[in-house]
Amino acid sequence: MQYSVKVDAFEGPLDLLLHLINKYEVDIYDIPVSQITDQYLTFIHTMKELQLDVASEYLVMAATLLAIKSKMLLPQREEELLEDDMEFDEDPRDELVQRLVEYRKFKEAANDLKEKESSRSLLYARPPADISEYSREDNHTSIGDVTLYDMLAAFQKMSRRVKEKKPKRTRIQGQDISIEERMKDIRKQLLGKGRRRFLDLFAEEDRGHMIVTFLAVLELMKTRDVACEQDGNFGEIMIFERERKVSE
Repeated sequence: MQYSVKVDAFEGPLDLLLHLINKYEVDIYDIPVSQITDQYLTFIHTMKELQLDVASEYLVMAATLLAIKSKMLLPQREEELLEDDMEFDEDPRDELVQRLVEYRKFKEAANDLKEKESSRSLLYARPPADISEYSREDNHTSIGDVTLYDMLAAFQKMSRRVKEKKPKRTRIQGQDISIEERMKDIRKQLLGKGRRRFLDLFAEEDRGHMIVTFLAVLELMKTRDVACEQDGNFGEIMIFERERKVSE
């Protein structure tokens, strides 16, 4: 049974490529296509494994990356090498690089506008009032820089650990649990406990249970019942219950 979930950070294939380029700190004008293609396909495979809907545009980008990778691996013919003295061959990455650069410009502009909107939203045309009851700030009430891609990377890392610890022979026991039930369990685990490690939610090493838990976390993030934070690239992802305001 397929389960579709949409998270605000899930913005498209170019966004995923930029995420990988930033994560591995590579030059956008000299993309190591082989490495980036392998990482991109790993994410697509993980998304399918988790039964998330993969939009056709992600698959089109995967095909584009494979085509570029193939062109760069093909040896140049002898006559092409002779022509190199007269003119430079077009780099098969040029079109993709141009799209990424343009996308990054628009994304940075959108972020600038969002920051200005946030700053403007703090201005109110009214006389000073006593707001001491609202002065306490909770430093852990925003999702921060954690994206769906960071969550997928954490799931991949955890899956590899489970496979390494799993014995060659094992007895499979069926255990049915719905996403709604798992969401309730997670909220109970987080209730009054402060921040917890994302990996701590996966005490059960059963594959089906792990997938249901991952989808339950995404749904709780979508409904803003929980939030996540991560300290830097490859850092530990922490999850905590989000305090709801009365207006919500």
